[in-house]
Amino acid sequence: QAQLVESGGGLVQPGGSLRLSCVASGMIFSYFNMAWYRQAPGKQRELVAIIDRDGGTNYADSVTGRFTISRDNAENTVTLRLNSLRPEDTAVYYCHRPAAWGASHLWGQGTQVTVSA
Repeated sequence: QAQLVESGGGLVQPGGSLRLSCVASGMIFSYFNMAWYRQAPGKQRELVAIIDRDGGTNYADSVTGRFTISRDNAENTVTLRLNSLRPEDTAVYYCHRPAAWGASHLWGQGTQVTVSA
């Protein structure tokens, strides 16, 4: 059974950094594009960053230049590095596998990121 497990969230001051990790299991990780989404209180879930199977990346305008997505196919891991954090980055961050290869899309359980002084 495929599963995504996130870790690395926490409380950080404005301007600080965090690294989120998502470990995949039960799937051939290298076959799939992977993404990070976030959902702030009272707001819709939004795409933060996506990385394709070949390592190509794309980012939401709001995080471009501050966040970096990467993947390690040998470790079945996708990582989101968050720099220069702002209070408006506060949200639950979710790892996501889009539907592909006959598999449905898949979400992790989420990890809370809080940016506050």
